[in-house]
Amino acid sequence: MRVCLLASGSKGNSLFIETGGTKLLIDAGLSAVEILRRLNAIGVDGGEIDAVLISHEHTDHIRGAGVLARKFKMPVLLSYPTYKEAERCFKKTEVVEFESGYAFCYKDISIDPFPITHDACDPVGFVIKSNEGTVGIATDLGIATRLVKDKLQGCKVLILESNHDETMLLNGPYPWHLKQRIKSRHGHLSNNDSAALLEEILHSGLEGVFLAHLSEVNNDPQLAYTAADTLLESQNVCSPRLIVGDQYLASAVLTL
Repeated sequence: MRVCLLASGSKGNSLFIETGGTKLLIDAGLSAVEILRRLNAIGVDGGEIDAVLISHEHTDHIRGAGVLARKFKMPVLLSYPTYKEAERCFKKTEVVEFESGYAFCYKDISIDPFPITHDACDPVGFVIKSNEGTVGIATDLGIATRLVKDKLQGCKVLILESNHDETMLLNGPYPWHLKQRIKSRHGHLSNNDSAALLEEILHSGLEGVFLAHLSEVNNDPQLAYTAADTLLESQNVCSPRLIVGDQYLASAVLTL
């Protein structure tokens, strides 16, 4: 299994997962050219990607998806409401629809899309299961519901949102209505929220944690890392590799 955050932040998000005989992109929020460049940087040719899996319709998650899908004749996997909301981006593209809350199989993996709270039409997180282990993905969510916590139990790798430092957001330059949106049930998890979620789903088999969707304005990578690392050290349950995503560079590749 290989996992890499190709891009993470408000300007574009994309995650690469290779497991068994399948190579997936989860979201493609950069230009197709830039996604291909970052794939190449980790030794992956764009033509090797089997499908693009979409979490929701915001531009920072779908910008390059249609172009990549058409270029390499690969399917886009997304829910029907998300497809209808962003249909213009997926013209002349093979679309495979799924329903939030219902797991489905694609090639040799199981994909379980579960509902999350975010200001999109049908936002989902994912649990991706293979013979090599389970990857849980929960970004772009305002709160970690009981369902989110239940779904992420037992994952070997986690990709968790750690969007903002609460003090930086409060004292930062954003207008008040935007601060309220970020802090709301349909916004984004703070560093402390992310650490609290991590605390509830820790287990001895957890081997990797990626911190994702960091705000460039309202967060600092070291603050996000420290919040998660402090929690991990205090619990002494496991010692996963902790990787902070970046907007402008692909992350380290976690190989298991």
